Amino acid sequence: MKIAILGSGNVGTALGDGWSAKGHHVVYGSRSPKTSSDRKFLSIREAIAAGEIVVLAVPYDAVKDVLSQHSVAGKIVIDCTNPIAPGARRVPGGFDLAVGFTTSAAEEVARLAKEACVVKAFNTTGVGNMREPRYGNRALTMFYAGDDEVAKEKVRQLIGDLGFDPVDVGPLKMARYLEPMAVLWINLAMKMGTDIAFQLMQRGR
Repeated sequence: MKIAILGSGNVGTALGDGWSAKGHHVVYGSRSPKTSSDRKFLSIREAIAAGEIVVLAVPYDAVKDVLSQHSVAGKIVIDCTNPIAPGARRVPGGFDLAVGFTTSAAEEVARLAKEACVVKAFNTTGVGNMREPRYGNRALTMFYAGDDEVAKEKVRQLIGDLGFDPVDVGPLKMARYLEPMAVLWINLAMKMGTDIAFQLMQRGR
């Protein structure tokens, strides 16, 4: 698949490197494209034009700016963001969400990403797990949600290509529950370290 990753930080490059290793064509969209021997950087507009899949791997507070300036119409958009509340600090009680339960970051992305199919994924774990999604012989669970079945099937394939066990949790509004899971993971990682992950187990499987 042709994948445009908006954001060249740890999350974006972890996903991009994994997909490139599986033969997908990956480019990165950046406000300030840089030169790299092993990654292709373009402007955001050029990257979007080059991809059938657009991956939002920018901070949530940058999403509105990016999507208001660049059309993703006709694309499948994978929303990896988490709406961490401004001013969240490493204190007892940990991080919190800026939105939740009556809406979600993914639903807000869908409102901004007009005529695109938005799928929530890659938000419930850390970068280390994205680069190595197996603990021994166990594949970690990656939950995803969306309203378009064709778009979800492509995202399911991409999740599997990275080595995760894909689990479809339903329509996009289920992101209201996936995003709090991300906060739970972050707060647990602050206490236990980042070598932790969620795994859904099914008896008899």
